Formats: sequence, structure tokens, C-alpha cells
Amino acid sequence: MLATADGEKQGSRVEVQEFKRVSGGTVMLRFTMINDGDQTLNFGYDFAQPGTSDFANIGGVHLIDPVGKKKYLVVRDSKNNCDCSRDVRDLGAKSRINLWARLPAPPDNVEKIGVVIPHFSPLDDVPIGR
Repeated sequence: MLATADGEKQGSRVEVQEFKRVSGGTVMLRFTMINDGDQTLNFGYDFAQPGTSDFANIGGVHLIDPVGKKKYLVVRDSKNNCDCSRDVRDLGAKSRINLWARLPAPPDNVEKIGVVIPHFSPLDDVPIGR
């Protein structure tokens, strides 16, 4: 596990399992969302990128490069669908789910970057693997 952050709902957290550069100038983020609380985590539009028709996906995940002062949004196809986990069912109490998102890669000299998953504390300085 590379990083972990607590969520807004009690008992929820994310754990970054893998974060590495892949072909095509992108990075692959794989993480587990854990719900140890008593309430269901609803996907609906809760993890969507604002201004999109995202539903039941994690299109709102993004990267923040504080040094380069850049924000990297999830990669999208020609129909504006995110290249990420889609059709995600709500996460019931006492359960977990593995999720992923592909994002543009920051410059090669950036070795650590901030990962933002909506409704979870920002994950600062997450190392980017090769």
C-alpha cells in the first residue's frame, strides 16, 4: 500500500495499491475503497467530475502537482467517458471494492504527486512508480 486517506463518512477510507507510469504518457492509479462504517457509500454522482454526465464512476479523481501548479483530470474517450472504473455499484456497509483510473502522466522529473479522490482527504506526495 502506497498511501491511505480517511473519508468524510465515518469508517470509510481509501488505500492506494498501485500508482505507476504506463505506456502512452499516462499513469495508472489502482486503489481500494473500504467501507467499515454502518452507512452505504453511494456512487451515483458523488465521485463524478463536475460538468460531466458521469454517473456511477470515479471520473472526479484527479492529480495535483503543487510544484508545477497543474491539475490532471482522468483521461476521457471521444464520447467523454472516463477511462476509469464505471458502472460502480453502491458500496454497502462492511465491504470494499477495487477501483482504477488512468490519468495523464506528469513530466518525468515529477516523482511524487497529490492524488485527490472526492469525499476523501487528499493524498499528498504519493510516489509514482515505473
